[in-house]
Amino acid sequence: MEIQDKSLVITGAGRGIGAAMALRFAHERPRGVLVTDIDEVGAQRVAGQVRSLGVPSIGVRVDVGDRDQITGLVKLAEKEYDGVDIVCSNAGIATGMGIHAGDGDWARSWSINVLAHVHLAQAVLPAMARRHSGHLMITASAVGLLGLPGDAPYSVTKHAAVGLAEWLAFTYGGLGVTVSALCPMGVRTELLMAGLEAGHPAARAVAAVAPIITAEEVAEAAAQGVIDDRFLILPHPEIADLYASKASDPQAWVTNQQAAARPRIKA
Repeated sequence: MEIQDKSLVITGAGRGIGAAMALRFAHERPRGVLVTDIDEVGAQRVAGQVRSLGVPSIGVRVDVGDRDQITGLVKLAEKEYDGVDIVCSNAGIATGMGIHAGDGDWARSWSINVLAHVHLAQAVLPAMARRHSGHLMITASAVGLLGLPGDAPYSVTKHAAVGLAEWLAFTYGGLGVTVSALCPMGVRTELLMAGLEAGHPAARAVAAVAPIITAEEVAEAAAQGVIDDRFLILPHPEIADLYASKASDPQAWVTNQQAAARPRIKA
């Protein structure tokens, strides 16, 4: 898909990967970028940076855990930019907790890391299917492919996000809509670096798998993945080999992960 003259919606774009994607896509000369985040100041700041590159953009506060707000942002994008061509469903949260995370933490993880993608897909896919054109990219994480000792809600919901992206690709690909799963591993953002500084087990596990890269490197991979209509977008190339290794011998993979997790679990 050519990004030039297309309209984009990017969630979770007030900072980090989402902000980097907004700026990277702006260099492709889209006709408009709707920047959303629960942090309104951050969303408006990034939208201003996009406008400074000569691309129309507005920043709005959206809590993607609220279905009505997702519906409203899609209507806003359709009004401002005459339709929605590319959607980057990027917002996500981590808990840093294990299986005993509270019900509220599990529910919030499910709401943001899975249902937000579902609701955004429900809002944009009918029009894309009618036009036989469009691209939906779900930021899922390589954790959704490999698992992660140390953060149970994050690992489980990111697996669900990959499964959702795969199902959507099966179902809508024949209608001319491309669906991608963006699966980075360690990225130099607040989400990971604060955990590393605190010595959190989940953050250390992420950093041990592959080099930590910048949000700009993830954004570059995302843009190229959209242009190439690729399903699985891996900013860390080494994840492909690890994913293949897991598939070829699941028992060995689980055994290795048990060894990694054992020091972190108290009987």
